[in-house]
Amino acid sequence: MNGVTETSGSRRVLWLSTIAFTLMFNVWLMMGVLGISVRRELGFSNAQLEWLIAVSILSGAVFRLNFGIWADTYGGRNVIGLLLLAVAVPTYLLSQVSTFGQMIVCAALFGLAGNSFSAGISWNAVWFSDETKGWALGIFGAGNVGAAGTKMLVAFVPGVLTIVPAAGYLGGMIRGGWRFIPVFYCLLLVLMALAVFLLSPTPDRTPSRGRPFLQTLRPLRHTRVWRFGLYYVVVFGAYVALSGWLPKYYIDTYGVTLQVAALLTATFIFPASLLRPVGGYLSDRVGPRVVTYSVFSVMTVILVVLSILGGSVYKPGLYSFVALLFGLGCAMGIGKASVFKYIPDYFPNDVGAAGGVVGALGALGGFILPPAFGWLGRSTGIPQLAFAALLALTLWSLLWLHLSVVRSKSSSPSFPADDKATESARA
Repeated sequence: MNGVTETSGSRRVLWLSTIAFTLMFNVWLMMGVLGISVRRELGFSNAQLEWLIAVSILSGAVFRLNFGIWADTYGGRNVIGLLLLAVAVPTYLLSQVSTFGQMIVCAALFGLAGNSFSAGISWNAVWFSDETKGWALGIFGAGNVGAAGTKMLVAFVPGVLTIVPAAGYLGGMIRGGWRFIPVFYCLLLVLMALAVFLLSPTPDRTPSRGRPFLQTLRPLRHTRVWRFGLYYVVVFGAYVALSGWLPKYYIDTYGVTLQVAALLTATFIFPASLLRPVGGYLSDRVGPRVVTYSVFSVMTVILVVLSILGGSVYKPGLYSFVALLFGLGCAMGIGKASVFKYIPDYFPNDVGAAGGVVGALGALGGFILPPAFGWLGRSTGIPQLAFAALLALTLWSLLWLHLSVVRSKSSSPSFPADDKATESARA
């Protein structure tokens, strides 16, 4: 045990943070689907659409360290609640824009919602014991199923795009078509903020309150933090990138409708999100090293197949491609939890800082990869080569993990094993 006492408040923190994170993940990645309608209405180029998606992702990445430290210092309740309210404003303003410049500004501001991850990780970590922390963080992390929220809304409730007439209501304050979605999200964000402030347990737990700021940054000196960040680029950054890239890929490559593309993308997003609690549970039982090893191995096999099929020899049929992406999503979902289980194992008093750095690096991968995917497709005419880039990242991570394990086994006993949670016979 780590001395943490679990109470009914622990469960309230878990469910409130998970719902809030799911909603903000919807907002953070909504341009992956709305961007297609935006491009059609406002005449944006493919490159402009890719940068709209990338800017919102970047905004949700670069401040994760800050939000993690703030949650440790001021409490997750305050940080999550205020972030919900702050993001509601640019989310609504997105429904009123008409130029690319205005949309870039809104994307940068509503993209701050992505930073809710590090705040939520920190908040949950101080309310759960070591024995259940992996499970709790896995449940919370499953909130990134929100990446499918807008896609499923468009696919299963297509009337949402026509429920408001083109002229709108209240003199255009509530507009129709794709512009209604941000208004709808704005209302949900405000209601969720009220729920967080009214229903969260008080007083909150703040492990870093009173500590000097520089002391909270100590984990950044450890190489393993940056190594875990690379792992997270593979299992999370690539997930974010594919979530935004796949709808357009399905439409351009297989000629499906927007609704079908959104549904097919969801078959990747759901396992990549909902299996995260499974990854947390397994990491609690056998340790994150074993789980992460297995995840990278499975991903390597699938990406080798996708990279070969992405060449000029053969292009997979739609159902074969969807099945391969489903398998990739399963591995990523489990891996996201196993990678983050390392954080409280190694840095129990600095989850906000260490988790913020790892989360930021993963999200930065989600920023860099979409434009890279687009460039690969345009320059070679073979968009599937994006999977070759993911394969290279996965092999790099698998090699680094293997070398760190070999080095730890051959080092002195004072050197901590790569998997601190399983230094016993299970290691």
